Amino acid sequence: MDINQLSNKIIGAAIEVHKALGPGPLESIYEECLCQELDLRGLRYDRQKTLPVMYKGRKLSGLHLGLILNFNVTVMRDGIKRTVRELAE
Repeated sequence: MDINQLSNKIIGAAIEVHKALGPGPLESIYEECLCQELDLRGLRYDRQKTLPVMYKGRKLSGLHLGLILNFNVTVMRDGIKRTVRELAE
């Protein structure tokens, strides 16, 4: 599965959770429901992964796709921030 397909599946799972819960519940509730939705879709994931940061132009993370999901919004698409780091050839 390519990175765009994966991103779309994760975002779809987040939208499904948001439709069911709406804005307002605790982060831990969203986390549990999102994990269940990812399981139902056959997607692997790590919970609460600690990520390094960019510092003075130096890349400190080996990850290629990042999604920040803010469920405390009226419309889920307003709470999605997607970043992609291109792989070096």
